[in-house]
Amino acid sequence: MTATAMTRKAAELRKTPRAGAVAVAAAFVLLVAVLAVVDITQGTASAGPAEVWQALTGRATADDASVLIASRLPRAVAGILVGLALGAAGAALQTVSRNVLAAPDTLAVNAGAQLALTVLTVTGVSIPLLASSGAAFAGGLAAAALVLGLSGLGTGTVRLVLAGTALALGLNAVNDALFLLFPDSTDGLYHWGQGGIGQNGFGGVLQMAPVALAGLAGLLLVAHRMDALALGDDAARGIGVPVRATRITVVVLAALLAASAVTLAGPIAFVGLCAPALVRPLRRRFPAFGRSRSGVPLAGLAGAALVLGADVALRAVVSPELAVAVPTGVVTSVVGAVFLVVLAFRTRQSPGSTPPDRLRIPGRFAFSVSVALIAAALVGVVVGGVLLGDAKLLLGDVVNWLVGRAGQGVTFVLDTRVPRVAAALLAGGALALAGTLVQGLTRNPLAEPGVLGISGGGALGAVLLVTTVPSVGTWELAGGAFAGSAAAAALVFGLAARSGFEQNRLVLVGVGVAAGSLALVSLMIVLTDPFNATKALTWLSGSTYGRTFPDVLPVAVVLVIGIVLAVARRRELDLISLDDDTPRLLGLALERGRLGFLALSVLLSATAVAAAGTIGFVGLVAPHAARALVGRHHVRVVPVSVLLGAVLVGTADLLGRTVIAPAQLGAGLMTAVIGTPYFVHLLLRSRR
Repeated sequence: MTATAMTRKAAELRKTPRAGAVAVAAAFVLLVAVLAVVDITQGTASAGPAEVWQALTGRATADDASVLIASRLPRAVAGILVGLALGAAGAALQTVSRNVLAAPDTLAVNAGAQLALTVLTVTGVSIPLLASSGAAFAGGLAAAALVLGLSGLGTGTVRLVLAGTALALGLNAVNDALFLLFPDSTDGLYHWGQGGIGQNGFGGVLQMAPVALAGLAGLLLVAHRMDALALGDDAARGIGVPVRATRITVVVLAALLAASAVTLAGPIAFVGLCAPALVRPLRRRFPAFGRSRSGVPLAGLAGAALVLGADVALRAVVSPELAVAVPTGVVTSVVGAVFLVVLAFRTRQSPGSTPPDRLRIPGRFAFSVSVALIAAALVGVVVGGVLLGDAKLLLGDVVNWLVGRAGQGVTFVLDTRVPRVAAALLAGGALALAGTLVQGLTRNPLAEPGVLGISGGGALGAVLLVTTVPSVGTWELAGGAFAGSAAAAALVFGLAARSGFEQNRLVLVGVGVAAGSLALVSLMIVLTDPFNATKALTWLSGSTYGRTFPDVLPVAVVLVIGIVLAVARRRELDLISLDDDTPRLLGLALERGRLGFLALSVLLSATAVAAAGTIGFVGLVAPHAARALVGRHHVRVVPVSVLLGAVLVGTADLLGRTVIAPAQLGAGLMTAVIGTPYFVHLLLRSRR
């Protein structure tokens, strides 16, 4: 072969990948166009491509044109715009953070933006849609900056997911509190908070399109700097790229894109995480997509296809009338949950994981002092919980009530208040013990029933009964919660056990199962009647309102059994928490022991959820604080953790009933506000 022929052949080989990349991009554009056309044809009234074409060309009847032009076409365009913004934002964030888990969801951008818009609503501030986008941008940017600061950088680390999940839980707790405190002004915001692309005309789309396009254009302008950052900070500095300024610029632009999407359609989850992952395999075959200038827009197209595909699939599976009520974000949340579980098996253990606690064995005097102080705090919480509330009582009133000599008013107050206090204390103790067992079994200090999806599964089982069964009883509710928790635990621990409960896999699978459970919970709340929806939301907030002694009996029985078993088998639990080899060398049946403790932790979580609703962070905070006080031996950790959990939830319930009385906030909302800073502290400590 001559030199000329070889040169020609090389040129053809270089053109082939480029031509293939163009063909792939064209295929994505065609896919989005086809999905948009199909989406326009779907609805309560039948409309085929011919009717759509007639409406677009002005030849349709007035009624057909009104439906298509004012409703369906804006819906399809909104889906494209939202998907494009979220997909591009996710790709940019993953590039500059060098983390395949970075996205508007995992950085809590969506949660921050949603809270900002909710605050605007409850304060009665009336501003244009464009200004609302500015408020959402500020909230999302602040959340992203905090999460990135906590998680650090590094490919594949789950620290970012942990930080984002913790912050999102805290922000969503505040958001839910506003829903419950201002039901009139926030009417309809819960449905909007699940993410839906339905529109009334082109007004919102026309206002948000320039914002999203400006953000996308900004990312394309700094695309070459993003490519340099993807190689590493040192490499970027070596070629003169300002690392800090570039990263800040990209995060700001990504937050702007996410804010425009949230303002237009609410927080549609996981699009920014899944869309870049769908186009990532194409980089190996088509190197052009490895550059941000082409990779970011392609991820945007994949995001548009995801949003439209979710809307099309929803309307194809369910009836048109039901599809109108179901938010598109519920579908993308389920898809994202599955994606996280799949991604868990492709994520390696990273050095950014939280290290185990140091072995520290305080003396008996220190242990006795810790127990005495915590017990005193518990007594104070019990006394405060019984005496304080919308009606303040005296200790003499309680004594008279105990001996049956109290007046009718005092009797009524204590008959309703004492079971609430008992429910809070017992649920806190049960969740703390469950967290202690789970952390010991998995040797993972970040494992917790809420983070690992066990509480979410229990909430799903309980809400299913609350929204479908009239006047559901206490034991039925406990049974539903246990069934949901057991199913979630079997899925999470069954998948994570294949890697020896590796921290990355366990957390990702747990977060995925939790996200899927909460998406289904939201679906049931959206579809039920307003009365059941309010009842479910109140219950999910961790409210102890209306609890009676029969309601707290299941969790009391299970907690007593759990404490007895945990203390009786404390040495086995100590050995399991060390490693896998030591228990086997000593003749212990490791798998059987782990399964028994796991079943006990699921039972504790389920009965706690049934008694007091969804309460987060207790199973994380209480065991951590207990080990910090008394060391790692479970004979000391178990009682101290149970006492701390009871104090934490009891205090949260007391504050929720008294701070803004006569209005009330659920204990779960208060523990999220308390637990989020502690979780942040753990991440900061492990980073140092």
